[in-house]
Amino acid sequence: MTHFIKRGLILSCIAGLALAGQNAIASTPDQTYNLTILHTNDNHGRFWPNRHGEYGMAARAALIQGIRDEVASNGGHTLLLSGGDINTGVPESDLQDAEPDFKGMNYMSYDAMALGNHEFDNPMSVLRQQYEWARFPFLSANILNKDTGMPLFKSHEMFNLDGLKVAVVGFTTEDTIRIGNPEFLGGVEIQSPVEVAKELIPELAANSDLVVAITHMGHYRFGDHGGNAAGDVTLAKAVEGLDVIVGGHSQTPTFSPDVQNNTLIVQAKEWGKYVGRLDLQVRNGAISVINYELIPVNLKKKVKINGEKVRVFIDKEIIADETLQAILEPYQNQGQEQLTQVIGNADEVFIGAREQVRTRETNLGNLIALAQMARVQADVGIMNSGGIRADMPAGDITYKDVLTVQPFANTVAYVDLSGAELMSYLEAAANKAAGSGAFAQFAGVKITMTGDNMTSAAVAGKAVEPTQTYRVAVNAYMASGGDGYPRLSDHANFVNSGFVDAEVLKDYISNHSPLKTADYAAKGDVTRN
Repeated sequence: MTHFIKRGLILSCIAGLALAGQNAIASTPDQTYNLTILHTNDNHGRFWPNRHGEYGMAARAALIQGIRDEVASNGGHTLLLSGGDINTGVPESDLQDAEPDFKGMNYMSYDAMALGNHEFDNPMSVLRQQYEWARFPFLSANILNKDTGMPLFKSHEMFNLDGLKVAVVGFTTEDTIRIGNPEFLGGVEIQSPVEVAKELIPELAANSDLVVAITHMGHYRFGDHGGNAAGDVTLAKAVEGLDVIVGGHSQTPTFSPDVQNNTLIVQAKEWGKYVGRLDLQVRNGAISVINYELIPVNLKKKVKINGEKVRVFIDKEIIADETLQAILEPYQNQGQEQLTQVIGNADEVFIGAREQVRTRETNLGNLIALAQMARVQADVGIMNSGGIRADMPAGDITYKDVLTVQPFANTVAYVDLSGAELMSYLEAAANKAAGSGAFAQFAGVKITMTGDNMTSAAVAGKAVEPTQTYRVAVNAYMASGGDGYPRLSDHANFVNSGFVDAEVLKDYISNHSPLKTADYAAKGDVTRN
């Protein structure tokens, strides 16, 4: 299937799209250039295959090298791009500051990556170390060094592929200032990617044949981004001269590209489960989309064979690159003995899956809020659901399970508030939108809401007294204003305990096992009229 792209004029739908070029043609007239853009996003520490043998960087490397060889044999070029969020999600990676992930990307010769919001989960010294490890640029035009006013790393990179000039520019979600760790963002200024793009994209388009944005902004249908910051669709609609957006952040699989304002938008879900492949031809300013596909990396499905359910590959098996496998294996093995130690057990699953914990009270949300409340002897515990990343299994629970649930290494903090201050904070927490990472899980308190207004709150079964003092346990991320919570770290009574959240949860599980999910079941912490 071929789509024709010429900036400026849509002649038909995706089956035969045309955009008309307004930029200066930098390449040789009447010469046809073949370019294949390969892309991934939201790696989140998945350098190693899962227990079913799915994805993993070594298999990804073999797939990519095969495509590169094919494209080169036909006289074409490839660019390998990442939509960001290399960090946070798997203990083996988190404990090693994602070193194996960046080493794997080096081996695969990534050409550029967008800065994701999770690149700011660690101190700036860690991000700088990752930049030193990487043999490819970190791009974001809207994340600036506050002292210099210049991009923290680079805004864009120009590639000259035998005369074909390709501009690759990076943009990062404006939500980074809200959902990134405020402790690590003190020297950073985050501007609107849309406003920055309005100035930068025309300049890049005037000096290149193709403008590609690698973004960590999210793909939201029709631009309806809800409580999230503006995403790729909004960017495409606001800016002329942008040919392709290779996205990330929302972890959306675009099995068919979205076309908005003559801009092609693609994204490859998450974790390296797929490699996106976009085949283009460029000639005299006209860009033809020859093919697009998401290629599964050893993904499997369950089928019934001889009456038994077994996992089979949904596509052909990709044999892992042995050299990269050998490079990554020591990282995988490191610390396994500590990670796999059993610390407790549970009778049933504790629910922390994103689609559930961000929309309703769950037993895992209650457990974490209660564990943090107990550690600092607080009256109330509040946990942002975005800091809960996975279910906790039934049966034996290992330290690795805990780190998978809470991978951010946040510290537990507390603050002593007057009843009046507590009421104001509880109302702000209870108003956090369902579906967002800010959505609150509570312990020790019952709240009644009428619309956006809190009409009552009770701690330990008694109505909050305005002049009484109450201790509230939160993580340092929330206390610093993360996820848009009222800032508590400046309060005169604020204390950062220094206890790491995963360690707090680990100790609580060890001291209270066997855990019974019924003891932590949802009891309606917030009643809405």
